[in-house]
Amino acid sequence: MAIPFLQKAMVGAYVLRKHLAGEKRYPLALMLEPLFRCNLACAGCGKIDYPDEILDQRLSLDACLGAVDECGAPVVSIAGGEPLLHRDMPAIVAGIVARRKFVYLCTNALLMEKKLDQYRPSRFFVWSVHLDGDETMHDRSVCQPGVYRRAAAAIRRAKEAGFRVNINCTLFNDAVPERVAAFFDTLRGMGVDGITVSPGYAYERAPEQQHFLAREATRKLFRDIFARGEGGRRWAFSQSSLFLDFLAGNQTYRCTPWGNPARTVFGWQRPCYLLGEGYAATFRELMEDTDWDAYGTGRYEKCANCMVHSGYEASAVLDTMARPLAAARVALQGVRTRGPMAPDIPLAGQRPAEYVHARHVAIKLDEIRGRKAAAGPAGEPGR
Repeated sequence: MAIPFLQKAMVGAYVLRKHLAGEKRYPLALMLEPLFRCNLACAGCGKIDYPDEILDQRLSLDACLGAVDECGAPVVSIAGGEPLLHRDMPAIVAGIVARRKFVYLCTNALLMEKKLDQYRPSRFFVWSVHLDGDETMHDRSVCQPGVYRRAAAAIRRAKEAGFRVNINCTLFNDAVPERVAAFFDTLRGMGVDGITVSPGYAYERAPEQQHFLAREATRKLFRDIFARGEGGRRWAFSQSSLFLDFLAGNQTYRCTPWGNPARTVFGWQRPCYLLGEGYAATFRELMEDTDWDAYGTGRYEKCANCMVHSGYEASAVLDTMARPLAAARVALQGVRTRGPMAPDIPLAGQRPAEYVHARHVAIKLDEIRGRKAAAGPAGEPGR
């Protein structure tokens, strides 16, 4: 695994404290989304389909650091949109690092070389570069030629400057196992420290719905990939061994949506980073007033095919704490890629999807316009 010992030790100590305190639900990683605006329009993305008035919103430095303090998770993943478009991002990262939280700054890398000097290497800071495969695969995924080469150049410069660099790779139903395995092999030559891999989530507003994976196809795809890399042992994944085992169909997990809570310009997002079914004003309200049993595979139609790390990595981490020998066995022997799969969760009893996006957008637009009207000609405060 590509998770540094310090991070394993600090996250493990955090989980142990929560366990000894008898807490049933607690966060492991904050998904901080300070803006939705992006400089790409990827076919599989459902995060940028908002009116300009919402795309122009930013969480302030104080709001971002307040969310980190309010949540208390030991890891912060800064996503978007494209976070490097936020003018206060260097200060946000520095503030999180000063709190001794591990921060993963997710980026498509188009601005990374230009802004690299605004950041400092730290054992608490990781660049997380979006790469969905080799040059052909990635440029097709992000719908723009030349992006892979710019990302690869930014990774090389970051490594030369002493930064830790991971890549986050999302796979869809057009992924070819041989090509994915070959791509993972090339990352070692680029000096990449770790890989975060996940199947794409079927955002209801994503332009190309036909490319998302169903659960059975996901499990087969990851078995075929891991089989070409010694059960995954050939590559340095920045994920738990049991999560990788889950992707290959060897574990049956229910998701842990509160494990990776999301703070966006709308508020604390219910129930998770992937689904915006409602918003809470505070983290405490999110944790205490969300009907968690209403969501997840087998419970809600929108969750039927989800196997994304933002919902299931926390489940695997908690299982690792409960079954450390099982996790160690997978780490040492590799993910099993043959034989029967673990039973999957039946979908017969799931409730139908509700489509609430337009309502929440309308509420947010009313809020923005109300603030602008109250601010008068000087413009909207707090930006």
